[in-house]
Amino acid sequence: MDPAFFLHLGTVLKWMGIASLPLFLLPLVALVVPGPVEGFSRRVSALIDRATGYAGGAAIASALLLVFFQLLVVVLRYAFGISFTWLNELVIYAFAAMFMLGSAAALRDDAHVRVDILRPRFGAAGRNWVELAGIYFFLFPIMIRILTTGEQGLIRSWSLFEGSRESDGLPFLYLFKTLVPAFAVLMLAQGLSEALKAALRLTGRLEEAAPTPEVERAHGA
Repeated sequence: MDPAFFLHLGTVLKWMGIASLPLFLLPLVALVVPGPVEGFSRRVSALIDRATGYAGGAAIASALLLVFFQLLVVVLRYAFGISFTWLNELVIYAFAAMFMLGSAAALRDDAHVRVDILRPRFGAAGRNWVELAGIYFFLFPIMIRILTTGEQGLIRSWSLFEGSRESDGLPFLYLFKTLVPAFAVLMLAQGLSEALKAALRLTGRLEEAAPTPEVERAHGA
């Protein structure tokens, strides 16, 4: 297929992303006037959660492939004394896909490791305010930075259908590099969903989520 098609597709996706930027103000609107946007906010959050769930499923499949590929590498190397570059690269690709595609689902399920020692000691409202502040001041800017700084390199990679630098490596390094913006987009989307949930909880439009073990330990201390 003509590489120009993918370049045009990338341009279209870029402008779609720019056009969707006002949507990231929705949690703030929900804080000020929750009633008119409550239904829409719930639908957007549910749609994002469902999409990241599919990405999480792909991450689980990647984890299974990672185990299989790594086992194959070990058996071939130590039982038969042979090694293939493309197989080693498959291990790397599977690991990267597991991490990049699964991060948003982990954010949705509150499975990321938190190092904030103060957050568990806040009340429900305080935790929701911390969630909103963290998403707007840290998650959104970092993910947007990842998208903007890697754009030129990704365009070049797709225009060349870049492959491995090794002669017997995999011929689709450009797909591997695409995992980076996919990760950023998924995290931006899930961050929006989490911000919407926090805003709805702050306005009493959504029930508080069950406390995480760290919160329970803090309250029990």
